[in-house]
Amino acid sequence: PLFKTSKLNYKLVLLVSLFLFSSCEKVIDLKLKKAEPVIVIEGSISDQLENQFVKISKTIPFTESNTFNGFKGANVTITPPSGMPINFTEVSPGLYRSQRLKGTPGQTYKLEVLADGKLYTASSTMPLPVIPDSVGFKKLSFFGNANIYPTVYYKDPSNVQNQYRYLVKINNKYQADIVFEDRFNNGNAVSDLIIYDGDDIKSGDIITIEMYSIDRNVFKYYFAISQIGGNGGPPVAPANPDSNISNGALGIFSANTKSTISIVLK
Repeated sequence: PLFKTSKLNYKLVLLVSLFLFSSCEKVIDLKLKKAEPVIVIEGSISDQLENQFVKISKTIPFTESNTFNGFKGANVTITPPSGMPINFTEVSPGLYRSQRLKGTPGQTYKLEVLADGKLYTASSTMPLPVIPDSVGFKKLSFFGNANIYPTVYYKDPSNVQNQYRYLVKINNKYQADIVFEDRFNNGNAVSDLIIYDGDDIKSGDIITIEMYSIDRNVFKYYFAISQIGGNGGPPVAPANPDSNISNGALGIFSANTKSTISIVLK
């Protein structure tokens, strides 16, 4: 060894170390400022013949329980290129529904929400549909635990920037919400492996996958949410993802195509 430490010096070092570590312990009382409530709008229109929905709420203080604070009494419309507004009816506090209708791929839709005397607007262009060919499953092992994950197979259109969103349900319970883009596989045959942190898939389970083609702004919004949550890497500093809705509102409006596949794992 390069040097020797006597028992007395060793005890002295130990005592100093204990003092330093104990002196670092301090209770920090964070003074969280109460921010003014902000309106949150989440709306979509798809290419499927179905009721379309817009959810409107207001943010709640950090110290309160995380519940849906629905906003009542808003005026909600979505206008297609034809210029004839589609009116939405409030069916429960904060939940607004249209009549059964379907959007048209390639067209741009405009959302208008009048709430608290303020007008919030957003627009989104519905991409052309990409239909999944099939769904398979892959078994992966992480830290000694083997789990089964769904994989969606499809042909990505060439010379077009495409973005996709997947919602995955197991036995009718949502487990995953994840987005992909064709940055590295444009025009290729693609297999999107959907890895999520939720219930394991077992034999006999019913797996339902909703595949959406979404525009670029919608992709960036959901990708930012996944980054905040640490999806695909360490979490990033919390921040509100960029919204395509005007006037300082949070949330997103999406015109998207939709395909649904259900399969039972044997």
